[in-house]
Amino acid sequence: MVEVINKYETIFIVDATKTEEEINALIEKIKSLIESNATLESVDSWGKRRLAYEIDDLTEGFYVLVNFTAKPEFPKELERVYGITDGIIRHIVIKKDEE
Repeated sequence: MVEVINKYETIFIVDATKTEEEINALIEKIKSLIESNATLESVDSWGKRRLAYEIDDLTEGFYVLVNFTAKPEFPKELERVYGITDGIIRHIVIKKDEE
């Protein structure tokens, strides 16, 4: 049986009202979760950006883009962790097409 490994990218937005330490701790938490379940390719912190629309009275968020390869079942777990993590206001996981 061939093991299926896909390429993914995820963007998550952290509540920008958090302290720098709290933001970095959240990024590390997500990074280590990905590292322990997948192959981390890159982490790109875009920093504080204005949100396209207000989310829970917030107008700014701290954006982070992560590229990784994983088995097809991991993104569901990542989505679950995003959903229960305080401070993450939006997230998306996208399967990238193979070149």
